Amino acid sequence: MKITILEKAADEEDEIIIKCGYLDESLTKLINQFKAGKGKMNFYKDSKIVFVEPGEILYFESVDDTVFAYTKDCVYETKSKLYQLEEELPSSTFFRANKAVIVNVDKINSLAPLFGGRFEAVLENGYKVVISRNYLSTLKEILGL
Repeated sequence: MKITILEKAADEEDEIIIKCGYLDESLTKLINQFKAGKGKMNFYKDSKIVFVEPGEILYFESVDDTVFAYTKDCVYETKSKLYQLEEELPSSTFFRANKAVIVNVDKINSLAPLFGGRFEAVLENGYKVVISRNYLSTLKEILGL
């Protein structure tokens, strides 16, 4: 893929031009991110597309091959897989807690040790997430522990 950035004249509007052989899923996702503006993510709720700031999300959870995004008040469905979200989201804020969950560290109220080297995180909405010992080092690194 080739990326070209040109300086515009003072009287010109900002413009993005995409030249491609076909519009695949990754390009569609990129276009949607630009349209949503400022990094908002698009989700599905009641047959509608809803745009949500990543900072509002408490956690993502994979259930039966469907990924859900949880905010304080709503649950949204996303077409992305957890591994894709891990790549897209800032690693300083979101981390994989276990095989099925990605957590927003800014939304953790407390941490407590569990049996077997695991930890339990209590989120702002009271939901408890088990942090697997395999992913604990990432959380400690993010928190500076």
